Amino acid sequence: MGAARGWFAFPGARRGRRPQSVRWRLTLLYGGLFVVTGAVLLALTYALVAEDQSLAVSGSGSGERPTPGGADTGDAGSGPVVKPGAGAGKAAVESYVRERLAVQRDDQLHQLLIESGIALGIMVIASLVLGWLVAGRVLAPLRDMAVAARRISADDLHRRLAVSGPDDELKDLADTFDDLLARLEGAFEAQRRFVANASHELRTPLTLQQAVIDVALADPRADAASLRAACLRVRAAGQEQERLIEALLTLARGQRAEPARESVDLAVLAGELLPEGGAGAGAEAGAGAGARTGAGGRLRPRVDAELGSAPLVGDPHLVGRLVSNLLENAVRHNVPEGEGGWVTVWTGVVDGRASLRIANSGPVVPVDQVGVLFEPFRRLGVERVRGRARARVREGAGLGLSIVAAIVGAHGGVVEARARGEGGLWVEVMFPPPPPLPVPVHDSGALPPNPRSSNAGRAEMSPDRRIPAGRPADTSSPSGV
Repeated sequence: MGAARGWFAFPGARRGRRPQSVRWRLTLLYGGLFVVTGAVLLALTYALVAEDQSLAVSGSGSGERPTPGGADTGDAGSGPVVKPGAGAGKAAVESYVRERLAVQRDDQLHQLLIESGIALGIMVIASLVLGWLVAGRVLAPLRDMAVAARRISADDLHRRLAVSGPDDELKDLADTFDDLLARLEGAFEAQRRFVANASHELRTPLTLQQAVIDVALADPRADAASLRAACLRVRAAGQEQERLIEALLTLARGQRAEPARESVDLAVLAGELLPEGGAGAGAEAGAGAGARTGAGGRLRPRVDAELGSAPLVGDPHLVGRLVSNLLENAVRHNVPEGEGGWVTVWTGVVDGRASLRIANSGPVVPVDQVGVLFEPFRRLGVERVRGRARARVREGAGLGLSIVAAIVGAHGGVVEARARGEGGLWVEVMFPPPPPLPVPVHDSGALPPNPRSSNAGRAEMSPDRRIPAGRPADTSSPSGV
């Protein structure tokens, strides 16, 4: 048995089971196709020869054809000789000749069939051998790719197959696999950064809580007031942890492949989330609302909104969190108190797609850092406000825009952000068009009027009210985005 396993021993046979390799199947396929085509060719040849009535039968060992006159040729190998006067007429001689020709014809056809079958068998064996060799040569790049892929693990995703050769299907497969490895490497690296940053962000309030408690316990002169202050600081740290965990859960939920599908209107959500005194759902906020005072007497930016109906199909909770995060970021990352900060909000329909645009004044964001803001826990440490470098407090968990990107991706939409030349961001979110609603059939046969065919209830923004990239809007009346 060991001798039988030469270079024809397949990998599956060595493992004690029937070989099922692609090379083996290709070899059998090549051989089977050759057998079928050879058998068809043999059958056609046999049929054509059998139908040929002018087949000359000679030299087959049966003797020469007797003459119609029946004369003896004197050839010893000529078979029975019809002698003149033996009582055989012309008809008997012709019958005898036809019979002898038919016998010789059948013998030759039978011999042709046997010899062709032997030749076909030899060629089938040759085709199997050649098919095995050709299949091995064709599949050699696949074996190299399999060996290289087995060597790649989660710790060295930087390695690539790097298959060289002509631009055929195998090269395209290798390049596709390399692209997949590149995406996996990026995903794994992002996951590692996310876990490290999340651990750090969660450890910070825990460390603060422990430090506050240790200081309070170590103070022998601690009274009720100091202990109360310590408890308040511990509570604040716990609330920070709660907000961070809630943001992480929202981010995980936003990355789900199938969010809930319900009818949502961006104008309604934005109107409910706007600060007091802003635009209501489906209404427009007039310009000149002025800076408003928040809790604690802090000035917050002026918020101007132009809300037009923007229906979509999605998860109301996630879409609401998206609008809330964008508004919160626009207000939080703005110019300092008293410097005339503003935020503009616009909702509407663009090319059948529900859209939300938010722009704000604020620190200058480097153009190459705009995309980084959508990564988890990424914040700008030192920012420039109106030409002066200032170290800003790192507010928030750094998950706001990453949650926005995850929610938009889960809904099949797109988000675009641009840095404004004089500071702040311009962000636009576009959702896919909602599915068409079924049209009710009326008895009169007339279709009901389509409310979407008119501009009623929709506040489309004119081009002159949009904020182009790199140029701020008129801060004296920032009513358009």
